[in-house]
Amino acid sequence: MSPFVIWSVVASYTILFQPAQIPPAVVIRLENDRIALVKKITPPTVAVVSGGGSGVLISSDGYAFTNYHVVGNGGPAIKCGLPDGKLYDGVIVGLDKMGDLALIKLIPPQPNFSFPFAVLGDSDQVYPGDWAVASGNPFLLASDYTPTVTFGLISGTHRYQYPERGMFEYTDCIQMDASINPGNSGGPLFNGKGELIGINGRGSFDKRGRVNSGVGYAISINQCKKFLGSLKAGLRLNHAGLGALVSTVDDSAVSRVLVNQVFPSDALRRGIQPEDQIIRFAGRPITTVNQFKNILGTIPAGWKVPIGIRRITEAGETVQLDVLVRLISGERQETPVQADQPSGRPGQPKPPLKPIPAVVKAVYEQKENFANYHFNKILRENALVKLQAQLKLLGQNTPWQLQGQGTFQNKNLAGGWSLMINPAQPAEGNNPATMDSVGLNIEGIDFRLEPLKADLDSRALRDPTGSGGLLVAAFHLKQLLCLGAKGFPGEGCTHGGVEPYWPPMEAGQSFDQRKSLMAEVIKTTLGGVSSRWYIEPETGFLLSVEVSVDPEEDPCEIHFSNPQADRMGRLLPRDWIIIHGDKTFAKLKVVDWKVNP
Repeated sequence: MSPFVIWSVVASYTILFQPAQIPPAVVIRLENDRIALVKKITPPTVAVVSGGGSGVLISSDGYAFTNYHVVGNGGPAIKCGLPDGKLYDGVIVGLDKMGDLALIKLIPPQPNFSFPFAVLGDSDQVYPGDWAVASGNPFLLASDYTPTVTFGLISGTHRYQYPERGMFEYTDCIQMDASINPGNSGGPLFNGKGELIGINGRGSFDKRGRVNSGVGYAISINQCKKFLGSLKAGLRLNHAGLGALVSTVDDSAVSRVLVNQVFPSDALRRGIQPEDQIIRFAGRPITTVNQFKNILGTIPAGWKVPIGIRRITEAGETVQLDVLVRLISGERQETPVQADQPSGRPGQPKPPLKPIPAVVKAVYEQKENFANYHFNKILRENALVKLQAQLKLLGQNTPWQLQGQGTFQNKNLAGGWSLMINPAQPAEGNNPATMDSVGLNIEGIDFRLEPLKADLDSRALRDPTGSGGLLVAAFHLKQLLCLGAKGFPGEGCTHGGVEPYWPPMEAGQSFDQRKSLMAEVIKTTLGGVSSRWYIEPETGFLLSVEVSVDPEEDPCEIHFSNPQADRMGRLLPRDWIIIHGDKTFAKLKVVDWKVNP
């Protein structure tokens, strides 16, 4: 039992029944527990001076959470104070406007400097009645950056707060009565153990003139965890949408969520239809639209999630379907401001942009659609280094020759296949220049592609038929492994954050048994074809690639497994499964892989 629950019971017992019999040592011990808790949560609490709010450090190297509305509308440079009384330079790293979340980084004043940081808790284990401790800088009272700490109770969980002005949607959030006021925004909410369970951000202030009403809301830390990997990649994040309109129907004893309309999206390609009932979404049961929106709002756009569907067929039979759907962006695009539209007060010049300190310039790079491209490049290079540590192919842009056995189009009988990828060659002597080319032979049938040819028929990019583009996918594979980011000119290689990777279902495995793992994502674009690469964060092993010839079509997926070392020590994946849509095109086993035949 929490010491605070014990303290409350003891206090009530003291007042109402036997006040003289409570040992003073117990009261002193409980008081010391509270003081120790405050000492534990105070050091990582940040006073975000530039934004007039709060934050909380989550790592020793200076990463900290705060609210978007605290730092998102200013420049990249911020000033942050800590309870040690010192002011630190900070920089914007990643931004989530809809979720009102931002990741910043305090810049260490010297090498090997270690910041105090909070331990991340599990907000799914938070219940009404639990103790809540809020820390922050209300009304900017702490001129020495020492935070104000308030105690209260968790009043509710899984709350939904509608967006304000099309942003700041608080989904599946935590409600508490611990006092928060203007200036607390972005600060931490802790449980009785001193674990970080939420980021404070909103309150019901409408009738109290922006003064605490005892009804505050915090972004759950589990939602923050889902976005953290992509925030660290310097991204401006979007929240997810299903690609369908849904509604709650109460025509039975139990309410149901029915699909009203499906738009062109992966949901449509996976077969979701109007009148389908959504019974599970991302592993949680669904009976109301409020539950659906609560879960949807905690997921970044682009993630794949499992969805359980109940459908009544034309024959009147009830069937249950399980599908894996890649979510789209659910955010409305902002209307751009016209050049002749006034901004600010009439006749008032725009305030000049503040100069960026040199220490911040060193860790900031501006790029469209990124909050801070500097951090994206760092994560991209780190991921590629881990990948090359396994494959050791970088710089070896020589012909590839692969051959082996495989089954195609779900046939049981194995057949032979071979793949040849030749890099472009300049003209030399009497030999004319050649373009990059890919040749594939499947059971005696030849396919050939020059993937960067200017007047290429788009149908050739989808060869072989039914694969979704295996030839161009193989070419992109060689580009990444042999040339790295240079294989995709014009900034065509970026880090896509972290998201779930879903391996193909194994024989005899049910959909409910299928498990995902979190993987780093590299996104590439070349010749109008985009690819999405999944890399295991710890080992650097290449798990999969999805190559999209057309964003409105299913990609060609290649799932890699069974890495085996060749004589040069390269761990090359020997088993490939090629999937297009809901069908397996081929299961290939690489018997021989010559990097320089």
